[in-house]
Amino acid sequence: MSAEMNATIPAMALAAQQAAAAQPRAPSPAYAAWLRRQRRERTWVLASRLLLLVLFFGLWELLAKTKMVNPMLTSYPSALWPTFLDLAQNGHLALHTWATFKATAVGFVASMVLGVAVAAGLWWSGFAYKVLDPFLVVANAMPKIAFVPIFYIWLGSDYSVYGMAVAIAVFVTIMVAYEGFQSIDPNKIKLAKTLGASRAQILRLVVLPGSVPTLIAALKMNIGLSLVGVIVGEFQSASEGLGFLIVNGSQVFKLNIVMTAIVVLALMSALMYLAIARLEAVMSRRYG
Repeated sequence: MSAEMNATIPAMALAAQQAAAAQPRAPSPAYAAWLRRQRRERTWVLASRLLLLVLFFGLWELLAKTKMVNPMLTSYPSALWPTFLDLAQNGHLALHTWATFKATAVGFVASMVLGVAVAAGLWWSGFAYKVLDPFLVVANAMPKIAFVPIFYIWLGSDYSVYGMAVAIAVFVTIMVAYEGFQSIDPNKIKLAKTLGASRAQILRLVVLPGSVPTLIAALKMNIGLSLVGVIVGEFQSASEGLGFLIVNGSQVFKLNIVMTAIVVLALMSALMYLAIARLEAVMSRRYG
């Protein structure tokens, strides 16, 4: 009996220790104070952003209503809401917004896939990078609006918008992704080679995962550049989209329509940026 009790007591003590370790510990006072400061700072940042928006729209409304600026040229916020409702009710807002969003999404995905693939090829072959580097720099520096008539002739009015989105974003993606690939710690690559990894395995298991922060930065740039390319293309040749709505409204001097389309573009940009920020948070937890 005594032997059984002697064997049971250490087991019970070990179980108690494990149960105590499994229970969440209360944060220290210093850590709790730091968490409160972080929450307070986030609250102030959000409140400051909202205050800036209120001040911007309030000043815009005031200047237009007091005729300090010509409301025929600038419109004003209280006039945009009826225009927004009218465009929403007749279906034009959904039609043009969807056209712009679809073209932006297609251009964004195409430029990312093509840009990362070309960057991987340049990383794979140093000779190819030495040959193509000056051409990529020149292509990236060229004003892309010069391609609009070419894409219109090659692709037609329906698809030239996609061409513009890719043309504006893809060269930046190639250069940013390539620099990210080159910045991988050489010791990691040497270790992978020592363990017998092939070049394809090094690219897939070392280079690409290690370049996630760079690729996220490329995503953030690309989403804006693709939208710029789409709007430029819609200015020139499209028959639908927010860019077309802006041009059409300006031609008939309906600044309410122009400003409403610009506000919708701003909201679209903000939502796409929030989606990329959410993706960044997920990827940082996985690869950080």
